[in-house]
Amino acid sequence: MTGESKYVYKDKKNPFLMSGCKVADGYGTMLVTAVGLNTEWGLVMATISEDNGEETPLQVRLNGVATFIGKVGLAVAVLVFLILIIRFFTGHTEDKYGKPMFKAGKTSVGDAFNGIVKIFAIAVTIVVVAVPEGLPLAVTLTLAYSMRKMMADKALVRRLSACETMGSATTICSDKTGTLTLNQMTVVKAFIAGESREPPDTTEGLPPVIQALLVEGISQNTTGSVCKSKGSGEMEVTGSPTEKAILSWALKLGMNFDDERSKSSVLHVFTFNSEKKRGGVALKRSDSEVHIHWKGAAEIILDLCKTWIDSSGSVQEMTPTKVDENKKIIEGMAAATLRCIAFAYRTCDLHNVPVDEEQRQSWQIPEDNLTLLAIVGIKDPCRPNVREAVHICQKAGVKVRMVTGDNIYTAKAIATECGILQPGEDTEQYAIIEGRDFRSYSEDERLKFVDKICVMGRSSPTDKLYLVQALRKRGHVVAVTGDGTNDAPALHEADIGLSMGIQGTEVAKESSDIIILDDNFASVVKVVRWGRSVYANIQKFIQFQLTVNVAALTINFVAAISSGDVPLTAVQLLWVNLIMDTLGALALATEAPTDHLMIRPPVGRREPLITNIMWRNLIVQVTLSTKLQYSLYLHSRGMTF
Repeated sequence: MTGESKYVYKDKKNPFLMSGCKVADGYGTMLVTAVGLNTEWGLVMATISEDNGEETPLQVRLNGVATFIGKVGLAVAVLVFLILIIRFFTGHTEDKYGKPMFKAGKTSVGDAFNGIVKIFAIAVTIVVVAVPEGLPLAVTLTLAYSMRKMMADKALVRRLSACETMGSATTICSDKTGTLTLNQMTVVKAFIAGESREPPDTTEGLPPVIQALLVEGISQNTTGSVCKSKGSGEMEVTGSPTEKAILSWALKLGMNFDDERSKSSVLHVFTFNSEKKRGGVALKRSDSEVHIHWKGAAEIILDLCKTWIDSSGSVQEMTPTKVDENKKIIEGMAAATLRCIAFAYRTCDLHNVPVDEEQRQSWQIPEDNLTLLAIVGIKDPCRPNVREAVHICQKAGVKVRMVTGDNIYTAKAIATECGILQPGEDTEQYAIIEGRDFRSYSEDERLKFVDKICVMGRSSPTDKLYLVQALRKRGHVVAVTGDGTNDAPALHEADIGLSMGIQGTEVAKESSDIIILDDNFASVVKVVRWGRSVYANIQKFIQFQLTVNVAALTINFVAAISSGDVPLTAVQLLWVNLIMDTLGALALATEAPTDHLMIRPPVGRREPLITNIMWRNLIVQVTLSTKLQYSLYLHSRGMTF
């Protein structure tokens, strides 16, 4: 609200938020005290005009084309006017009876004036026909039609320029969760007390101490909740897909959500952070003992653990052999396209916890010497049609890259399943890279191999931003999908930012150009189709209008030079112009996209609006049209061509 980028911390002493502010981190419950124009944000928005007059890149290029055509038309009109005036006053212009229309000293001033007015009207008509005033109408119709149809294809366009730019996209940096996958997560594997649990939610043989600690940690270290449905009486789980999967698994382990939360009080929470890939909570139990629970990316939590609990409930040292064993388990789960989450805990002396609440807010929860409790694998299946959608993009010359926070093995497995990674491509250098490795290179080094990257795992928001910047510097037109607050910088930096309408945060949506309403990658492909259709329709209309304009100008110019008369009168030219600028624009601007658009390469940043093929078609069509019309004109006057 203030225009400053620095985050402001809110607590019980300063709890008020202004409408329009975005929550960057943490969670809580909000009481709304004012809405609409009664808020500061509402007053600001009321003063902003909806139309800012911004011109899209295509409109800028069209203005250049229109200006060029207008200048040529004006030059032809002036030339025709001068030729006809000279022929008129030299007596070479004849009426329908074959007599000169002007004779020096015999023709009255009124007749001479009428002749000049007719010649001037012809010249003005040529200018009117030459100037492509139908272009703005065609552009507006195409964009309006495309935006409406894209809404039916689950894409909400926030910025007009995105419609055109998406047709030029050369690469798409896609998120994994919810876009390439269904975002319907379930725990399908669990490794507890040094052994695999089959099924993962069975409590048979599970040490009571591990069960109690897992239930305690999951119930308190979560942003989700569990409540009983009033209708069916069944337990309903709410929260993010990952939280719902973990809470559902804990319920099957015997967790009573409300009872567990009442057994301890929360001293401090370290909310899950996309940079650190983990979240923690410090609890004070009823016996005044302090437990600290951590959960997050399995390999990161594993590195923090010094001990583990075996099947008898005894604490064992985490030896290098045991670490390697756990890492192989994580790699095996990841290779099976599972998201690996680990749970760990430790105790803490109550005297080491700050007593004052303000000091406790800045207290760093201890994250060393942890005891590993469990490693679980969460399955998030790929969307049924995502492989086909990726293949369509690749055929269209658009490279799809996956950028995810999951570990490199899960990312590789999902990318292979989706068709992003082709057989043998994973062996190429830099095809698969971790975010921290990419970040460690200098800017110049990144530019050398960024084109080879297909998958980036364990990426932070900064890594995603660096990737987008490097691709743009290499000349790519980059589209980026994202749903989280941390994706906002990359969405803003990209040529086209695509946020998710279901899972996307308000910050991500505000930073994007297009909102994908169903969070489906297949809808992104449809946006590319419509983007290319906008550009193709404009090119069709330009070719159509230029053919008519140049043919009309040429026939009048040639006839004026050769015979001193024009075959197309002012009324006829205006009638052709009227039909061409209205019905022609309507027909060509509303043409639906075809499959042919997705088998040709994307339009480059600097590719001219009028291509060589269009010039070829234009010259051939104008030549044939002019020859035919001029032959008919001469035939009507009893002459031959």
